Amino acid sequence: MGAAELHVHLAGGLGTVARCWAVTRADGVALGFTDHDRDLAFDGQSFRADTGLSAKTLQQATGLSVDNSEAMGALRDDALSEADIEAGRFDGAEVVCWLVNWQDVSQRRMLFRGSIGEIRRAGGAFHAELRGLTEALNRPLGRVYQAPCTAVLGDASCRVDLGEPGYFHEGAAVQVQDNRELLFGALTGFEAGWFQRGRLVVLSGAAQGLTGAIKRDRFSEEGRRIELWLPLGATLVAGDLVRLEAGCDKRFETCRLKFNNVLNFQGFPDIPEEDWMLVHPTRAKAKGGGSRR
Repeated sequence: MGAAELHVHLAGGLGTVARCWAVTRADGVALGFTDHDRDLAFDGQSFRADTGLSAKTLQQATGLSVDNSEAMGALRDDALSEADIEAGRFDGAEVVCWLVNWQDVSQRRMLFRGSIGEIRRAGGAFHAELRGLTEALNRPLGRVYQAPCTAVLGDASCRVDLGEPGYFHEGAAVQVQDNRELLFGALTGFEAGWFQRGRLVVLSGAAQGLTGAIKRDRFSEEGRRIELWLPLGATLVAGDLVRLEAGCDKRFETCRLKFNNVLNFQGFPDIPEEDWMLVHPTRAKAKGGGSRR
């Protein structure tokens, strides 16, 4: 009903409209912005007017073409901060855009729904690429027939509960180097390499909510060292609480012995390898592979 009333309002020749954006990050934080000169509110959410946010023309097409646009605005610590963007907190965030009659916000129409793509920062401002819902259809999907498991540890097809004792550890880091190498105590009960290929989740501090893939898990003279593939986007310091989750190398033996999860293994351990492509008929009497006498 609100969209129909908005169309009537626009047909009158004098429009009092503005655009509003709702941004919802992966960690659940929701922010609202508008290009109007005062704050607006509807559906229980406020849309701030002091961010200088604006957007380019929205390009829309029929079929499976991806709708796209770009939003621009000022970097502010209380709204869109450079630190949060650098940390990746807005990567893939959901975006919804409305055209709203600012004199009567019940008159509105949704213009765009999608996610944030690439973000550029320069001169105290940001430029965020907006990608439509059909962007997800550009990803190739399907089952891969291979010996290693194709599931992600702990997902719906794997079904391993990483919350069970023995599959995670929560504790404070004793030392942190370059935001990617952490030192812990002995971590008794976890053999070397137990967390390799696993995940680190930050539970407190400036980097709270960020995650990192574990590259290496080893013993050292000082204690247990956990190294990430990439540095975290926010500062991690000694004393910050983190969660270490067990890793999986996707092998059938690991699924059976480490996780007791053979029934949910998503690989094909008995699939013929590439050597079978080189097999050719032979007239040899002995085909056992041993030496001839």
